[in-house]
Amino acid sequence: MRPEDVRRHPLKVLTREQREFYYENGYLHVEGLIPKEWLVRMRAALDEVIEKSRALAKTDDNIVLDPAHTSDSPRLRRLNYAADNHETFWDAATKSPLPDAVADLLGPDLKFREAMINFKWARGGDEVKWHQDTSYPYTNPWPIQTLTCLEDVGLEQGPLMVIPGSHKGEVYNRYDESGRWIGAVQPDDLKRVPLDKAVPLTGPAGSTTFLHIYTVHGSKRNDSPRGRPMFLCGYDPADAFPIRGLPMVSRHTGEIVRGKESLFAHIEGGMVQLPPDWTKQRYTSIYEIQQKEQRSDKHYGA
Repeated sequence: MRPEDVRRHPLKVLTREQREFYYENGYLHVEGLIPKEWLVRMRAALDEVIEKSRALAKTDDNIVLDPAHTSDSPRLRRLNYAADNHETFWDAATKSPLPDAVADLLGPDLKFREAMINFKWARGGDEVKWHQDTSYPYTNPWPIQTLTCLEDVGLEQGPLMVIPGSHKGEVYNRYDESGRWIGAVQPDDLKRVPLDKAVPLTGPAGSTTFLHIYTVHGSKRNDSPRGRPMFLCGYDPADAFPIRGLPMVSRHTGEIVRGKESLFAHIEGGMVQLPPDWTKQRYTSIYEIQQKEQRSDKHYGA
């Protein structure tokens, strides 16, 4: 569904100005979107995950560990499949104000794609290099990623940074010279990205960023004493379908969470770079891929 079609539908959560800002800039940051009662529930669920991680000595399919992780001092990078790992995260993805706000941007018919937690642990949480969310190309450019701060976020914590308007530019190469997917914009291409226009997105817990899949974004390392856990939840318009390489990133992937299924695929012209076929090789996290860690368990990124 194109913006001109979405505009015909009444708004539930956002304002007209916020919707137009998203279309123009490729992102929207809304402070305090998620109420306190939801934050309390999600933090409690997060504590359960962290406690569970104490028993792990290495990354598994669900929990991506930092190399410095120990049972006495847990350090996590990511919780994959968050909606599958704890019912609170599935509830947040479907019953909080989040999906209604997304429907205001994408239209009333909405599919769930994925949910995860990026921890950005204190005193060393990883940098995420500049990239676009094109690991899963679609028949149209309207799938969205939402990122909700579970704690207050300041500049010292390595907040999400975005390049306004970059969703209207080129789709950047994310393969290196040897043909290996690296999950980041190549250095030569990065020279064409107006990094001087980067906007850091800080705010109180419950603030949510809505991010167009082609918007260039990244974040700096977190060397502060406070972590920056963030709930990422991806949604697709009902009429957007993956071209290739979309694994079942959740048992809920493709479920209609607002409105109804589409009998048509919305197709917009243009060129998209095909990523590796993730149904044939494993994908753990952008951290591992970008940092080219040598792993013995054969996860993609080794």
